[in-house]
Formats: sequence, C-alpha cells, structure tokens
Amino acid sequence: MGASNRLAILEDLTIYHALEQKQQLISALDGIDSLELDLSHVGEMDTAGLQLLILVKREAGRLNKQLSIVAHSPVVRQTLDFCNLAAFFGDPVIITAHEQA
Repeated sequence: MGASNRLAILEDLTIYHALEQKQQLISALDGIDSLELDLSHVGEMDTAGLQLLILVKREAGRLNKQLSIVAHSPVVRQTLDFCNLAAFFGDPVIITAHEQA
C-alpha cells in the first residue's frame, strides 16, 4: 500500500448528487492509505453534502486511512465555519488573495 490519491469533486455537494458521490468517495478509499479531496469546484453544499463529508472522514478513520481536504471552495469554507466543523476535519484552509478583496 502506501499509496495516496487525489480526487476532485466537480459537482455540487447536495442531495441531488449525494448517492453517486458517496459511492465514488467510499470506493476512492480502496487500496490507498490517504485520500486528498479537492473541493475547489463545489459551488453549492447542503446538509446532505456535509453529512457525506463527515461520513467519509469517519470511514477513513475507521479504516486507518487519512482523508484530507486540500482545496476548499468558498461555499465549503462557509459551511464548515457555520457548522463549527473546521476543527473536526482539521485541514488547513487557504484563502486566495482575490477572495480577500
């Protein structure tokens, strides 16, 4: 093993995509030690999407694998901040210069 993989989610993290994303994310944990999740393209996120991220983070922990969010879209950052879950995920959040303006 020892392998790492990066996965970019290109659709919104909403109830409309949750089932297919759940299967995609759980499958992505197979055969690797760590998964880097790129959420920079997520334009909308609802509670189903948030629950999905929590599920995958817990499943990775249960399997002794590392799940890291390596790129947060503004919507993902806002949702994690609003729900006070940034510490739960424990990933550094990068804010680009054009977002600060």
